[in-house]
Amino acid sequence: MTDSIQKVRTRFAPSPTGDLHPGSARTALFNWLFARHHGGEYLLRIEDTDRKRSTPEALDTILNGLSWLGIEHDGSIISQFKQADRHREIAQKLLDEGKAYYCYSSPEDLQKMRDLAKIKGHPISYDNHWRNRDSSEAPHGQKPTVRLKSQQKGITTLVDLVQGHVEIKNAQLDDMILLRSDGTPTYMLAVVVDDHDMNITHVIRGDDHLTNTFRQLQIYKALGWKTPQFAHIPLIHGPDGTKFSKRHGSTSVGGYANMGIMPKAMTNYLLRLGWSHGDDEIISTNQAIEWFNINSIGKSPARFDIVKLLSLNSHYIREASSIELVQAIKPILEKKHKKSLSEKDIDTLIKGMTGLKDRAKTLLDLAENAWFYVAPLPLWYDEKAQKFLQKESIESLKIFILYLSENNILWSHDSLLAAARIFVEKNNIKMRYFSQTLRAALTGSTVSPSIFEVMEVLGKELSLQRFNLENIPA
Repeated sequence: MTDSIQKVRTRFAPSPTGDLHPGSARTALFNWLFARHHGGEYLLRIEDTDRKRSTPEALDTILNGLSWLGIEHDGSIISQFKQADRHREIAQKLLDEGKAYYCYSSPEDLQKMRDLAKIKGHPISYDNHWRNRDSSEAPHGQKPTVRLKSQQKGITTLVDLVQGHVEIKNAQLDDMILLRSDGTPTYMLAVVVDDHDMNITHVIRGDDHLTNTFRQLQIYKALGWKTPQFAHIPLIHGPDGTKFSKRHGSTSVGGYANMGIMPKAMTNYLLRLGWSHGDDEIISTNQAIEWFNINSIGKSPARFDIVKLLSLNSHYIREASSIELVQAIKPILEKKHKKSLSEKDIDTLIKGMTGLKDRAKTLLDLAENAWFYVAPLPLWYDEKAQKFLQKESIESLKIFILYLSENNILWSHDSLLAAARIFVEKNNIKMRYFSQTLRAALTGSTVSPSIFEVMEVLGKELSLQRFNLENIPA
């Protein structure tokens, strides 16, 4: 599959015209893993020749998405637009060798060709009108394009690393444009020249590029250049088998970051979309690099399932360290609640994370569930919590606080739980109800980790502040 002498070099070549799509991110991931597996290089080329649609903001979004996923490129980023002189140089070489020609067909001429093809039921393609004509016949003032003299007979064959043996009749390929009438290179020419100059050995991309590949092979052959090996991977579909769109979930990697997906979970999920290693579902980055091979990429479209992604994300949340999780939710909390977290707040969250992370599917869930630990006083009490903070239950709460103080109870989960059991039995109170009273007073909610764990995490001082009746609605 790989050349034993030439170093493996792959590339990811996004256009900076929008967000980083999950399918594009998976393509980048596969290229990165393949290069790393073979000890090669993974390069990043920005295909920014569409100057009207390419924006710095889109480029930043793409780069941030790749960085978030941990897909780091080797070497400098290459701008395709900046290679335009080189592309024109190659077009001129083909002209000089008689392998390309000037085409003086106007936009109106081309439209007439398309209309006639439709009427006759023929494929819409250029009719090679200027292929063998002399430029002296050109209409005055008409700026020409440059077209490749494509092969007109025979068959072009591709041995694809994913799709297998694929072929096309050359008669189906028209003489493609290499340079537009304004002298700007087309995508077809630019990609071939860039891949050649970058010494790309393997082109791994979506199977929607398969037709482009056959056209590009014509350019490679005309130039006498060695072709890279191609691997066309199936696209991603939604759970219903249709093209992945916004109705199936976010169509940008940034959207999943914003909804609280962890980068390791997203990378693991993208890896398993169309690639497998036995029955392994949880795959670390090191394992992915060790195991990745193109032979294990399926030929059928993979289906993006947000339920599976959330399940995988919850696993990575459970496995993450408390410090890592607090670092992840800190900006979420500060942005939403407009509060800068102190070192004491951070310490409290780290202590409380063990009891919180098992309940969260996303970092947003985790941040929301953790907020009560660092919320300022007085707390906001939801409607269910207020039902447990009526006059009688507050009286029980006052007596319990006094009981804790008089008996000098150690402020730990086990000691507080034991003290509460003795207290409710002595005062003929149901433990379940009393626990909810404690929870409502301390968290403002009726949902939290074990309330005695919460008391230990908050500490005696902060717990007593929250038990202060001035801070509890009567």
